[in-house]
Amino acid sequence: MQVPEQATADSAARGLADFLERRREQIAQRWADGPLFRTVFTVSRDEAVEACKAVVDALSEVASSGRLESVGAPGFGPVREQLERMAASRASRGFTPAQIADEAAGLRSAAADLLRDEVEGLPDHEAREVLLALTVLMGTLRLVILETTISAGEELIARQQLQLLEVATPVISLWEGVIAVPLIGTLDSARSQVVMESLLQAIVEQRARYAILDITGVPTVDSLVAQHLMKTVAAARLMGAECIVSGIRPAIAQTIVHLGIDLSSVLTRSSLADALAYALGRQGIEVSQRAAGASPR
Repeated sequence: MQVPEQATADSAARGLADFLERRREQIAQRWADGPLFRTVFTVSRDEAVEACKAVVDALSEVASSGRLESVGAPGFGPVREQLERMAASRASRGFTPAQIADEAAGLRSAAADLLRDEVEGLPDHEAREVLLALTVLMGTLRLVILETTISAGEELIARQQLQLLEVATPVISLWEGVIAVPLIGTLDSARSQVVMESLLQAIVEQRARYAILDITGVPTVDSLVAQHLMKTVAAARLMGAECIVSGIRPAIAQTIVHLGIDLSSVLTRSSLADALAYALGRQGIEVSQRAAGASPR
């Protein structure tokens, strides 16, 4: 047997669900003029209205389930992707999660005005319960939008970080069959993965027989960096390319010896030029220094 308060809350939730279903079109028309929908769906106003209807339908389903305070209510499922697109669009325009959440909070007043007209004939306590149910439901919608905004922001940051890693690790074609990756800065796990993927892809696309990893710009080499280098060398060999590590400075060589790291299986050269000369020599191309004053043929 339900206690009176629970029965009243359930009744208010059902009444709210009926209201949202009946006034779906009017609520959607009002929301379509709000900044959250208007600035995202710019092809036509009808597009914004249809998006608003989908959100109203979701709210009606949540209200019918009685889970007004649950951000994980199944009713929100169909519109989460839409809300995420909206949040991402607003975020790309420079809006903070707090500002987007405030825009979501502004949706309540448009629906509340219509609801007040409907509950005028109800006893005061029933009218208050239905209005309270709307407030709770719209607060939950605001949390869902805030949650999707943060998620969209994290995905955007992750994509930007990956793009920066790809830009920071270019694969350069030095000669036919010879490619190089000049590494600059710290080499961590994430960047090492990008280096390996980019290098292997270039080996396939350019049919490279020699791949040079130049670490002249890597400030320090520890056991983790050495492990990443050896994995990359091994992967390149599996793809049919000989991998050469160049740019090992005296200080780095001392560090490698001090740490007891075994790079005996890795072909190394002191500079990128030496590595290129080795790769060309292996292909039967002789590199010689032109005498001073000699004219090119």
